[in-house]
Amino acid sequence: MTDSARWKATVYVGGLAPVVAATHLHDAFIPFGEIADISLPKNENPNSTDPHRGFAYVEFEDAEDAKEAIDNMDQAELFGRVIKVSAAKAPKSADEGLGSKTAIWEQEGWLAQNAVSEEDRMGPDGSKSDDGARGDDPMQGLEGLDVAGPRAQ
Repeated sequence: MTDSARWKATVYVGGLAPVVAATHLHDAFIPFGEIADISLPKNENPNSTDPHRGFAYVEFEDAEDAKEAIDNMDQAELFGRVIKVSAAKAPKSADEGLGSKTAIWEQEGWLAQNAVSEEDRMGPDGSKSDDGARGDDPMQGLEGLDVAGPRAQ
């Protein structure tokens, strides 16, 4: 199964009570279809007594089963808590987006969308176009701006 298909067949389950274990999730979600995997991320905070972070991912064999689980289990009660069940989103790469340690203009995704080649900057006659580019004179276009306030008409 491809990564894309796996994420379509995976549901996010949030708002879990600390006592919930993978076996409880398996028992709660098995009526909707074959379960391929259950991921219950461990709590990384050493001061916390909770065994997990309060959410889980349940991966089904079929994407239709995941939709069925979302329709039936969202806003259901599990161990005294109302749980949130929705389609899981693929994790973002650590090298992409705002949380990365790489400048946004050096990331592949940004470059693919915003890169303009030197050829694209050339005018139809092969000369360099000044559309949006800086001219040689930094004061160009500032004529008449020596007085503050709106222009007299």
